[in-house]
Amino acid sequence: MARILILYYSRHGSVRRMADLVARGVAAVSGCEAVVRTVPEISPVSEATAPGVPTDGPPYADLDDLRACDGLLLGSPTRFGHMAAPLKHFLETTTPLWLAGALAGKPAGVFTSTGSLHGGQEATLLSMSLPLWHHGMLLVGLPYTQPELSTTGSGGTPYGASHLAGVRNDRPVTAEEKALCLGLGERVAHIAQRLIAGSP
Repeated sequence: MARILILYYSRHGSVRRMADLVARGVAAVSGCEAVVRTVPEISPVSEATAPGVPTDGPPYADLDDLRACDGLLLGSPTRFGHMAAPLKHFLETTTPLWLAGALAGKPAGVFTSTGSLHGGQEATLLSMSLPLWHHGMLLVGLPYTQPELSTTGSGGTPYGASHLAGVRNDRPVTAEEKALCLGLGERVAHIAQRLIAGSP
């Protein structure tokens, strides 16, 4: 069973909805298990701490979740063309995995949500990819053989799945965005299976 970790941070729920779709894409591949995890908020007050268990949604991730995965899908809202601070903070704790090469050679994909159409979707996806390259992961994008990539009028990039949530976060995931989320999950799952089996 290939274990695919969907690790995300979501402030208003759009990335969480995308994570659920990506997980469905993973689960659609026979022999693959989708494991969904999130990360806690970061407080500007140094004394504040997040509860050990989230009040709702998936559990918080720890390094063992990453160590045990056969593939990774990373999701974040866009913050000025970068991933959100809570996800970046978590990734900055992964030095022990980097030193051990624990993620090297595993497939990974990225997804994001923005408030505006040109709000930095592609820049965010690329910036999210940087730590994954440093870990030696194999980055998986969306090829143009995925027809929705050419027909979408909202989110969707070859660098990963994306969603246009609107400035009030009131736009639903479109049919094209949904298909691209599902497709990204399936792609990472299929590639993880092939790598585990040692086939091209």
